[in-house]
Amino acid sequence: MFNEFKNFIAKGNVMDMAVGIIIGAAFTAIVNSMVGDMIMPVIGLLTAGIDFSNLFLPLDGNEYASLKAAEDAGAAVLKYGVFINAVLNFLIVAFVIFMLVKQINRLKAKEAEAPAVTPADVKLLTEIRDLLKK
Repeated sequence: MFNEFKNFIAKGNVMDMAVGIIIGAAFTAIVNSMVGDMIMPVIGLLTAGIDFSNLFLPLDGNEYASLKAAEDAGAAVLKYGVFINAVLNFLIVAFVIFMLVKQINRLKAKEAEAPAVTPADVKLLTEIRDLLKK
């Protein structure tokens, strides 16, 4: 059983997946920082500082000064502002990842366009083959 487990772990796909998950977790911190620290302040400036997270609808019919006050009172509330924030955050993160993948694909395309250099021994073997054909 130990050998089976060792063979399973040693497979390339499992190791690639593990590396991908670790890199993805580290990348998540970078993207979250970019969105929260660089993009959201600009959006806050453009929307005149509107805080969507405090938009809510109390379902008990009462009025509350803030979402926290409604939650402290035990009222059931629809937190549509939090949902709007989540959607905006998703769209920003998706756009940032799209731009990143687009740049990576552009770099890969440049690498693919570079002519492949044929090694000297392969050139020599090709020349020998062509001479033998004659």
